[in-house]
Amino acid sequence: MQITILRIARKIHRTMGAFLFLFFFIVAITGLILGWKKNSNGWILPATSKGISTNLNTWKTTSELLKISDSVLITKVDKSLSTKLDRIDIRKDKGIVKFLYADNYWEIQLDGQSGDVLQINQRRSDFVEDIHDGSFLDYYFKTEGEPFKLIYTSIMGVALFFFTLTGFWLWIGPKVIRNKKRN
Repeated sequence: MQITILRIARKIHRTMGAFLFLFFFIVAITGLILGWKKNSNGWILPATSKGISTNLNTWKTTSELLKISDSVLITKVDKSLSTKLDRIDIRKDKGIVKFLYADNYWEIQLDGQSGDVLQINQRRSDFVEDIHDGSFLDYYFKTEGEPFKLIYTSIMGVALFFFTLTGFWLWIGPKVIRNKKRN
């Protein structure tokens, strides 16, 4: 019985490995890059600047800062870029506001009080993350509800679970069989 289970485990492990090799390779490389994003001297993830004041009462309104950011994106980066916003990251303790754009991975960092531009950068980390979790397919095909991401992460999660189970059995199975033969 143990030998049969071992053969089945080996076949499942080998077949999944052959079919999913490229996907696991991509997940591994992008995961490594994401792990290093804060230690890349701003190349993968832009460093966060410091503003003048951490007192929110002295800051410009979010809508004023957004107008400045949109204007900077169009005039200093590329007038053809979309100003569709992904999110606003307010860093009160640093005195800055980051505006992250949805369709082009650009980030504009503004001083919360003065509205001065502190940084204009591309967020390579967001692009790498979209590859890592499969959501770049949803972006490319313009799908609603991220079905590609859901399918991709489900397949990869289930596959990793089965790799763990079959790999463990491939490691422990021969030991169990040897011990049974000795007894």
